[in-house]
Amino acid sequence: MTDTAKFLLVDDLEENLLALEALLARDGLELHMARSGEDALELMLSNEYALALLDVQMPGMDGFELAEFMRANERSRHIPIIFLTAGSGNAVRRFRGYEAGAVDFIQKPIEADVLRSKANVFLDLYLQRQQIIAQRDELASLTVALQAADQQKNRFLAVLAHELRNPLAVLAAGLNILERRTDQKAIDTSRKSMRQHLSYMTRLVDDLLDINRIERGKISLRRENVLLSDILPSALEIAAPAIEGAGHTLAVDLPEQAIVLDVDPARFVQMVGNIVGNAARYTPHGGQIRVSASRSADKASIVVSDNGVGIPADQQARVFEMFEQSDAGLGVVGDGLGIGLALVKQLVELHGGTIQLVSSTPGEGSTFEIQLPARDG
Repeated sequence: MTDTAKFLLVDDLEENLLALEALLARDGLELHMARSGEDALELMLSNEYALALLDVQMPGMDGFELAEFMRANERSRHIPIIFLTAGSGNAVRRFRGYEAGAVDFIQKPIEADVLRSKANVFLDLYLQRQQIIAQRDELASLTVALQAADQQKNRFLAVLAHELRNPLAVLAAGLNILERRTDQKAIDTSRKSMRQHLSYMTRLVDDLLDINRIERGKISLRRENVLLSDILPSALEIAAPAIEGAGHTLAVDLPEQAIVLDVDPARFVQMVGNIVGNAARYTPHGGQIRVSASRSADKASIVVSDNGVGIPADQQARVFEMFEQSDAGLGVVGDGLGIGLALVKQLVELHGGTIQLVSSTPGEGSTFEIQLPARDG
């Protein structure tokens, strides 16, 4: 929707155009002037007009002929036309004018109040029409967004059901084993598996609750100055089961100079653990994961890279959105609800930091970088 409406004034006499301009000038209205029908048609090629005021008696193409051209063109056929005439207002002329598409006639000499009043009617109609078009487009956009949200919700519920069904099946099987009191080795194995799946379900629910708390502004950070070297092992420990289970190699590269972070330690562990765990899930068996850190000015950078499946180019822009999961078509698709990166992004931003996908190539891997506030030791 444009904030400025436009009128087209067509008269072969310069003084008449200047008089019309003086009568109609107002804020929010552009007045375009043409000295001939040909000039007017050229202006209509690149402008949309709320009203055209046409002099009837012009040399060459007169006002009636210009109106007929306008009605024959799809771009200009809907422009309201008021004819300005100094000639007689006989019925034949009026009939020709209305047949050519006029909505009104104004006799010269023009009465200023009459001209302004009629022009304002068409200006208001134009602005209302533009507002309706804008509302229609907004409603169409909202409809598309609601449909996308509904599809996303359905995908989320389907994945959630899947993610809960598997651990519950393991727990049910474990209870059966315990109830039958089979050999101790089977009982120990069953208990270990049950603990792992309970831990997974707890982490799943915690992530969902954290997303909800962040969106409602209910999460408060308990920030303190901590050494990166002191809290990074705890973050890596979270991802250790996924790394070991897939036979990955983990390399950690920290600078000799100590890096002091201004963070909530528990949330830092959650953020980095999520990123590293995500790398482990999206890397085929026997892959390589590297975690490195550096400092620049008042920011600390933690970079996590892998040689996993990578993220297709058409999915990279959505990688931090809720419930998004990458599928590079290489037979490895991450488990979980696809909320990990979305949660990490919100936690990082709560700290005043940033997270970005530095690079990703299908079949070659991905690199993520988190930047967080740092302090002098």
